[in-house]
Amino acid sequence: MDGTEFSQLTAFVAVCDERAFGRAAKRLAISPSALSRIIRTLESRLGIRLLNRTTRSVGLTEAGSILYDRIKPMIRGMDEAVSAVGAYQSEPKGLVRVNLPSIAAQIAVLPRLQQFRLAYPEVRLDLVIDNDITDVVAENFDAGVRIGGQISRDMIAVRITRDLRMAVVGAPSYFCSRPPPQAPADLKDHLCLTYKWKSTGALYPWRFDGVDGVLDVDVENVLTVNDTELLLLAARQGLGLAYLIEDIVKPSIERKELVRVLEPFCKVFPGFYLYYSERSHMAASVRAFIDFMKVRDG
Repeated sequence: MDGTEFSQLTAFVAVCDERAFGRAAKRLAISPSALSRIIRTLESRLGIRLLNRTTRSVGLTEAGSILYDRIKPMIRGMDEAVSAVGAYQSEPKGLVRVNLPSIAAQIAVLPRLQQFRLAYPEVRLDLVIDNDITDVVAENFDAGVRIGGQISRDMIAVRITRDLRMAVVGAPSYFCSRPPPQAPADLKDHLCLTYKWKSTGALYPWRFDGVDGVLDVDVENVLTVNDTELLLLAARQGLGLAYLIEDIVKPSIERKELVRVLEPFCKVFPGFYLYYSERSHMAASVRAFIDFMKVRDG
């Protein structure tokens, strides 16, 4: 069914519903003469009269009655479908799919989910933990969360955390046999546990504030993993030093499970951002999630 045929059938149903060309024309926001021409074109195309017209009334022929009975439920179903989809634009409801690393979930999203659920009870969230850099558009996500510097320039990004800071930590048992490093260069004498991206095989750089600016240190990786929780666990077990976000290791430091070293050299870096592909025609549920999660000034 092309657009012209659909418009003709919609006009026919309107005339049948209203039993008058004037009222049907007003409902369709066209003139009665234009509506009359549409019905004549439909009848000509089908080769049969559908309506009996007088100056005071409109009635259906037998063929018109059969067509109306078949077409009316279809038109009503399409109207209901359009209205249902429109509700997603005006009211926050339905599913929002977000791709994000586990650290971002722990730091930025999970602490605020209870408040979000109370504010938007009809919104369902699908949080997919993914520590690699995934194409959120190609994988049909509504949004993604990444560190600011890792987001493509063609995406729209909003900040959802303050700037963050890295930390180098090791278990007290690890330092029983090795003195704590006093400067980044001392890491050459230590066993290190490093994050490795699954998709590229690249290692997360150990980056510090040096005397002459940014300093990247090549460390001896005795263990590489693509899961930050496993890195944290390995560090607590004394397997080596880990380089993780400060917020993640803070509870372990407070419980004396980890000791922090090289703190004056650890860099501040852009925090996490929620990013998405475009602003237009966005579902109200997605807009609500973005607006709720973004960091407010002050």
